[in-house]
Amino acid sequence: MRGLEVALFLLALGACARSGPDNAALLGAEPLPVLSAYGLFEDARADVPADGVIAYDLINPLFSDHAEKHRFVYVPKGAPAKFDPREAFDFPVGSVLIKTFAYAPDMRMADQGAYKIETRLLIRQTSGWVAYPYVWNEAGTEATYAPAGATRAIKFIAPDGTPEAIDYQVPNRNQCKMCHQAGDAIQPIGPKARNLDHVGPQGTRQLEDWRARGLLTGLPDDVTPAAAINDVSAPLDARARAYLDIQCGHCHKEEGSASNTGLWLEADQTDAIRLGIGKHPVAAGRGAGDKAAVIVPGAPDASILPYRMASTEAGVAMPELGRQLSDEDGVKLITEWIASLETE
Repeated sequence: MRGLEVALFLLALGACARSGPDNAALLGAEPLPVLSAYGLFEDARADVPADGVIAYDLINPLFSDHAEKHRFVYVPKGAPAKFDPREAFDFPVGSVLIKTFAYAPDMRMADQGAYKIETRLLIRQTSGWVAYPYVWNEAGTEATYAPAGATRAIKFIAPDGTPEAIDYQVPNRNQCKMCHQAGDAIQPIGPKARNLDHVGPQGTRQLEDWRARGLLTGLPDDVTPAAAINDVSAPLDARARAYLDIQCGHCHKEEGSASNTGLWLEADQTDAIRLGIGKHPVAAGRGAGDKAAVIVPGAPDASILPYRMASTEAGVAMPELGRQLSDEDGVKLITEWIASLETE
């Protein structure tokens, strides 16, 4: 072994010798070359989290071409995150949000033969949040830092039984910033109270569990969870707004990367025009098709929103990053919602 190989070996060896995350490495000026070196997992395969690293999930995950996602959070001991009623929690310096994307040959049985594609780290450093993408080797034993992203050819059976073949795109560091943009900085998307207030992987309600573990402070007694989009017993309007919030609201908001569109889709948006109802596009170009407004109440076929959601064509499809397939269940939900809206 020599050069980079020696460095990688020593980093991996050091990770095995540690107990729990390496706080100094997390705050380092440069990303480590391999994921295991951070000590976030008990083994290099990222199957078992290290002490202090907690699995969590969201009531409505972002659609990413049917990828299975495994989320973990690490908050330094004695410095809990601060509750925020609207945005992602205020995590202390040294915190990490970890998200691994995985596939199985048949996504109807996502736990059988699963293999990992990438792991994204969002680390809260003294200067703010930084995003580091890591790509897994084919053996699933280690993930290597990939600032330029990567492409992986993947074939699988979708949850509805449809055979799919995609060129999966691991985003580069700059693309990470597009979705996580908050003005001039970046911020987390998922860990907001409304997305976490349900029973998670630990078998308990996540917000109460985080508070009990010392991960969260300031939790009130009256958190309102987002509607689960697959819960047909919930009101259609609540499910549609929850879908738009998690899928689109991180870009389509006042301080997001799509703020110039004037289309703001966060959960608490009440202005009809900003929500897209009767709103003419600012600069959609061919993405508007022959549609006149983002949402035409009672007329989904005349509305730009479901048209762009259903498209897989570059320059038309929305979201423009993170997918090559159309989220057919999401399109159906938004189509039904628009059809239910009353015309003036």
